[in-house]
Amino acid sequence: MKALQPWALFAIGSAFFAGLTAFFGKLGVANIDSDLATFIRTLIVVVLVGGILAYRQEWKPLSQVPAATWGFLALSGIATGLSWLCYYRALQLGPVSRVAPIDKLSVAFAIVLGVVVLGESLSWATLLGGLLIVAGAVVLVAFG
Repeated sequence: MKALQPWALFAIGSAFFAGLTAFFGKLGVANIDSDLATFIRTLIVVVLVGGILAYRQEWKPLSQVPAATWGFLALSGIATGLSWLCYYRALQLGPVSRVAPIDKLSVAFAIVLGVVVLGESLSWATLLGGLLIVAGAVVLVAFG
């Protein structure tokens, strides 16, 4: 068996922490408004990432960031914020065991955007995996 590529290790870490996000998020929205919970979560993320940047001495003048990069990161930030607002509201209203898997439809959306917009190749494994994720979400919505 081949060793995992660094990107795959980070992707596994992302999935693990996303699972914890759902679990702790469900507990966190139990007694407050979901929008306020999202705001608090965002503040924690800012402090955490700022601390990592400071510790690793990776701060750069923001004026060195190209305009196109600012634009795409702004759009990504808007999408992230809207995603988090929807996610926390869904967690407040529904069971984490159904909300989190449906949220992972983002994988199928990312596959489609990668292929259609970025011109990435679509392997049979990627197609099958994406279809299985969609099928799982359909099962959860229709029969859950």
